[in-house]
Amino acid sequence: MIRSGCLSALFSTALLAGLAVPASGQEYQVAKLDTPAPAAMIAPEMQAQLQSTGFKVTKGSATLCEVWLAKEWPIAADAKTGGEILYPLSMGELIGVIRYARKGGDFRDQGIPAGTYVLRYAQQPIDGAHVGTSPTRDFLALLPAAKDRDPKAIDYKALTETSKQTSGAAHPAILSLQKAEEGAEPLSIHEVSEKEWVVVHFVGKAKQGGASQDMPMELVVVGKAAE
Repeated sequence: MIRSGCLSALFSTALLAGLAVPASGQEYQVAKLDTPAPAAMIAPEMQAQLQSTGFKVTKGSATLCEVWLAKEWPIAADAKTGGEILYPLSMGELIGVIRYARKGGDFRDQGIPAGTYVLRYAQQPIDGAHVGTSPTRDFLALLPAAKDRDPKAIDYKALTETSKQTSGAAHPAILSLQKAEEGAEPLSIHEVSEKEWVVVHFVGKAKQGGASQDMPMELVVVGKAAE
């Protein structure tokens, strides 16, 4: 079981006040959305698990994506972190929903068609095909909302096979999770210039046992893995 002190240390970044590193010339921005996820595109069972508000990422006047997080992320009693694993989440767990108003791109430089997708947690396999692609193994897979209608966690095989329908390729569509930056505002955005990444910092709710705590996360919304 994860000790409460460890959880507090992991989640404490959400409580630290500070300035987010601005994107170049404020080209990319993130802002709160006061509207719920599009009900017509999501199964009612999935909609019931989502927060009623979200956030959007824009570049100039164009909206790149909109995200609605799950109300809470369960943490298993035996969840472990360390090394290349940052987040104490379970395989196939529902993290939220994302909508692209226009074609986007994933962390493998695969196209993401405009549409609405379920975000589920997974980890990159340990094999030669993935060595050096990211400093962490945590990522979110994008599954077509029309094909993923049950909010319960799913196994890796089901996750990858369904996510391949997003990419239309041999690999699932993924967005990389990175270590939450200490001192970042609860909703903020910054660039990692040497990698050409745009990263959003946000805070969700994690629940272990009967206790609920803030969990900060960082998601690469623009950018790809090293060649």
